Amino acid sequence: MLTQLKFTECISMPETNLNLAEIEQLIKGCIAGERASQERLYNLYARKMMGVCLWYARNREEAEEILQDGFMRVFTYLHTYSGTGSFDGWMRRIMVNAALLKYRKKWPTIPVVEFNPFAHDTPEGNSVIELLDAKELVNLVQMLSPVYRIVFNLHVLEGLKHREIALLLGISEGTSKSNLADARAILQKVLTGKKKLALR
Repeated sequence: MLTQLKFTECISMPETNLNLAEIEQLIKGCIAGERASQERLYNLYARKMMGVCLWYARNREEAEEILQDGFMRVFTYLHTYSGTGSFDGWMRRIMVNAALLKYRKKWPTIPVVEFNPFAHDTPEGNSVIELLDAKELVNLVQMLSPVYRIVFNLHVLEGLKHREIALLLGISEGTSKSNLADARAILQKVLTGKKKLALR
């Protein structure tokens, strides 16, 4: 297990994409407890998964904590990966789970349940990131309160419907819709303010 490996130890440039056979072999090595395979998997995906964690965290330090928790869960549950579907998508869901579980610990009054990757249709790719300035938007989203941030990300990034979000967070669909509307209003207000400053 990568109990001592820190995010800062991640190789600065990720490896090129592996083919399915190479990924399968790497996964087998990780399941067998091979340290070299675990480090390679970490180095291969850490930067990309860090990008996911940043959306759910309030700052980079918190994102690194989620990333570490997420990778511990990856190596714990790697034997459950069926080999069907995107491995990237499977890891992404693990990271989202790590973020949700972190907030359940910090705010126990928010009843967050496990994000079941087989119960939701999570879109592949990052359409929001592709359409907008991701770095700036991440910084803005990090300013939102934890609940607003979680609801916004689950709806906009993960493509969950309000019914699904309500079940995950233990809230009503109306609360989910209200939180999303509030989050969007806050982001719109900040963006409008930034545009006005830019025009001066």
